[in-house]
Amino acid sequence: MNTSEFNDQIDETLLAIEEAIEDLIQESDLDLDYVTSAGILTISLGAGGKLILNRQAPVKQLWLAAKSGGYHLDWNNGEWYTDRDNEPLTELFNRVFTEQTGIDAGFKFDY
Repeated sequence: MNTSEFNDQIDETLLAIEEAIEDLIQESDLDLDYVTSAGILTISLGAGGKLILNRQAPVKQLWLAAKSGGYHLDWNNGEWYTDRDNEPLTELFNRVFTEQTGIDAGFKFDY
C-alpha cells in the first residue's frame, strides 16, 4: 500500500467509526462525543474516559489508545488487524468500548 492509499483507507476508517458513534448518540442517551482533527479521532466516553484513534503514516499503521493499552493495527486483506495478536479492529473497538463503558454497542464499520 502506498502512502496515498494508506491515507485514503485511514480517512475511510475514521469516517466509518465517526458515523457509527454518531448513530449511537442519536439512538441513545449516552454521554458520548467525538472530534476529528489532523487525522486523530478522539471519542469521549463520559465517565468511561476516551478512545483515541490516529494515523501513523511513517509505519502505515492505525493506532488505538484505550485504558487497557495502546494497539497498533496494520491493513491486510480489507481489514485492520493488531500487529500483536491479529485481532480485527471491529472486535478490538467493540471490546475496549465495552470495557470502558459497560455497554455492548455491537459496532459494525463499513470501510
